[in-house]
Amino acid sequence: MYLVSEIAGIIAAKKTVVAADLVVTELVYDSRQVYQGEKSLFFAITALRDGHRYIAAAYERGVRSFVVSKGDLDVSLFSAANFLWVENVITALQALATHQRDRFHAPIIGITGSNGKTIVKEWLYQLLSPERNVYQSPKSYNSQLGVALSLWSLSDQYDIALIEAGISQEGEMQRLADMIRPDIGVLTNIGVAHADGFLSKQAKLQEKLKLFQKSEVLIFPTRYMLGDQQLSVASPLSWGSESSNHWQILNIEVGTTESEVLLSEQKEQISLILPFVDQASIENCLSCVFVMRRLAYDWTTIAHRIRNLEAVEMRLQLKSGINNCSVIDDSYSNDLGALKIALDFLERQHQHPKKTLILSEIMGLPDAPKYGEKLRELLSAYTLNRLIWVGKAIKVLDNLDCEVLTFSDKEDLDRHWPTLVFSDETILVKGGRTYHFETIVKRLTAKSHGTVLEINLNAIEHNLKQYRTLLPPNVKLMAMVKAFSYGSGSFEVANMLQYNAVDYLTVAFVDEGVELRQGGISLPIMVLSPDESTFDRLVGHHLEPEIYSFRILKAFTRYLEERKIVDYPIHIKLDTGMHRLGFLIPELPELIAELHANKSVKVSSIFSHLVAAGSSKQAAFTEQQIATYETAVATLEQELGYDVIKHLCNTAGIVRWPSAYFDMVRLGIGLYGVDLNASGLDIWSTSQLKTTITQIKSLKKDDTVGYDRRGVLQRDGQIATVKIGYADGYDRRFGNGVGYMMIRGQVVRTIGNICMDMCMLDVTGLAVAEGDEVLVFPDITEMARSIGAIPYELLVNISARVKRVYYYQ
Repeated sequence: MYLVSEIAGIIAAKKTVVAADLVVTELVYDSRQVYQGEKSLFFAITALRDGHRYIAAAYERGVRSFVVSKGDLDVSLFSAANFLWVENVITALQALATHQRDRFHAPIIGITGSNGKTIVKEWLYQLLSPERNVYQSPKSYNSQLGVALSLWSLSDQYDIALIEAGISQEGEMQRLADMIRPDIGVLTNIGVAHADGFLSKQAKLQEKLKLFQKSEVLIFPTRYMLGDQQLSVASPLSWGSESSNHWQILNIEVGTTESEVLLSEQKEQISLILPFVDQASIENCLSCVFVMRRLAYDWTTIAHRIRNLEAVEMRLQLKSGINNCSVIDDSYSNDLGALKIALDFLERQHQHPKKTLILSEIMGLPDAPKYGEKLRELLSAYTLNRLIWVGKAIKVLDNLDCEVLTFSDKEDLDRHWPTLVFSDETILVKGGRTYHFETIVKRLTAKSHGTVLEINLNAIEHNLKQYRTLLPPNVKLMAMVKAFSYGSGSFEVANMLQYNAVDYLTVAFVDEGVELRQGGISLPIMVLSPDESTFDRLVGHHLEPEIYSFRILKAFTRYLEERKIVDYPIHIKLDTGMHRLGFLIPELPELIAELHANKSVKVSSIFSHLVAAGSSKQAAFTEQQIATYETAVATLEQELGYDVIKHLCNTAGIVRWPSAYFDMVRLGIGLYGVDLNASGLDIWSTSQLKTTITQIKSLKKDDTVGYDRRGVLQRDGQIATVKIGYADGYDRRFGNGVGYMMIRGQVVRTIGNICMDMCMLDVTGLAVAEGDEVLVFPDITEMARSIGAIPYELLVNISARVKRVYYYQ
């Protein structure tokens, strides 16, 4: 809590305009995430998008204090606002975070590495929380921005803090180190993540070690130390297989579901059971073990807690629920920072009119000063219809503007569960680990048959931002969500795109558009294949049709005229070479005459489709298409007497043909993580199709597997039956060893024909177990190529019966 005048001094503002010296409790950089406007300080960060462009939007949401860098900013439009000018806005934010960190005197544990940072942080939170008030940086807030926001929330109600730091290139860590200054350092590993940002693995290690320059202790695995690495910390505590380590790993016995680790500390041997079998989890567990040991936990306590350590789901999961509900599963942990992130995500959901929060108390905090008021302010800032509170009653809940139901503990909630009704609402489940709210999620979630498509909304959002970096500010973006968003889902993906302010959405059929409208999507939606039988639903849900032929144009204008509708928006499709749908160039005079004769429609856009924008061999044809389109649209605009939106580029065109951006571009498959054009962009995979092993059985050499006895075991071995077949969209051509999946990081081939609901894998000699998770498409591009298909085909063929689970970090 700071006054604006105090902050001006802390960040060394070079110029100030202070209308009122307000108290600041919240830092924001996104105008869409402002919920306590007058108490918020808005940082106009210039990154992918210039934050100065959103000052007006933040002001409308009640923000009255801004940190800016543009000297020519006209502040006269915001007479009641405070403005602080600095050289660099992100540096100013970091200076404020550093000042807040200086006021925190309890130990800070800083965690970095290529992978495992967030897992180690979350596990340490589990392990230390029983007797400590632990603060942890929310989710994966480990960037230049995320670390600053994490440190802002430090307060004296915590007696230890866990802060993770992530970098992607050289020169980044020093700023994070200056902010965090951890007392205890933890290095997880040095791997291939972000390899492009460093000259070598050694350079990456040296950069990460800068975090610990002022640390008293560093806990690290020696296997990742390269060469004769110099460490500046007073107490470097290493672990590994060599006897020179502070903790020596004598043996690791990996079983089916758990691992036994034998280690020594100063000649004392200790045996631990870890509830994981993969190498990464074992390493991360051991990092936690040695942090606990450094914090003076005895081995008996460590052994007990480690054995009961639970896997962490680090992402919010959006799932289909019972009775037409949507369920946001964030049940694994609870603190104020993570609660705000979850409430932000809940606020973005528009598919249901009602919103319910099932919330447990935060362990160790109800009696802390200011906790109740802070929680009340946070909950009051969001739209909630009902709060179901589990834990010690606190008076501030009585003042919330929503229905509040309180239960003393999880057992009390379970007893009253049959009296609770959930229907047509979005439900956020947020609970501390000890409350086991995962059982609540199971009750609320619609049942599935074990195969799921996991869709990473962060990755789709990231890919959108990547393609936007190629576009000038004045070019609009239309996102293709046809074919169930290339198999990824409907309103869930569209809702994220709407939140990220795309300009248009496109669907193939009216029913898809209607589903989006029913899911709360208000963006303009273009329908590619309107049909006369769907005009009622199209107009009734304010959808905009593609008009590609005289038949459909005349039918639609006749429909509108009968209802005395004028100026209804339409989109004219020109055929410049695809020869699929659209008006041919010789048909333009007749098209112009039809449009002149009708007042019922107004052309919103004129577009065409590039045939081979991704092919350098077809560059001449693409140039011809662009020229043809440009000439045609100029003629149409002149005859219409008004400007229209012009769009030609698809995903490949965005990458390869910036000369053809015109007013808008259409982003399709690239949005969903398939980069077929060697774009050079950092495109992330957005979905993973997963199933599970139903049964494992041992067979003899020459035993046959599956229909028609097509699969023949070449030796004594084992097969695993998994819960996916051609009815789920797993192509029959993947049978008999053509297809492969991945279990515990091991590639396994299909054996026998693919069945309707399941298929079989050859797992001979591998350490796998019934119930294990199976990754169906380890490399979707390669797998599509193996059966003569394309990634689009595999994605859109994933059956609607396969449950979609959406993640957001």
